[in-house]
Amino acid sequence: MFRLWAKIFKDNRMQKDTVICNSSDDTRTHKVFQAVDEVCYEFDLGKPIWLDATVAEFKRHAKARFTQDNFIESIDFDYLEIHVIEED
Repeated sequence: MFRLWAKIFKDNRMQKDTVICNSSDDTRTHKVFQAVDEVCYEFDLGKPIWLDATVAEFKRHAKARFTQDNFIESIDFDYLEIHVIEED
């Protein structure tokens, strides 16, 4: 089972969170991208852009923060954080 926890923060407080589960046989990368797509749909957000710094942070810690720099449209929160909490 693959699980990804997504949280939206504003003023150092968590505003929303959700856990996305995926038990398919896809690769880890596909599972992450599918989970981010589901998070964006659930939170009614545009899809974030994976900048080089975001990719490096995710590879190092299995956690990444998407700030205004990662979104094309304006966001009303400080950042979206994703964190892989369980892997196969």
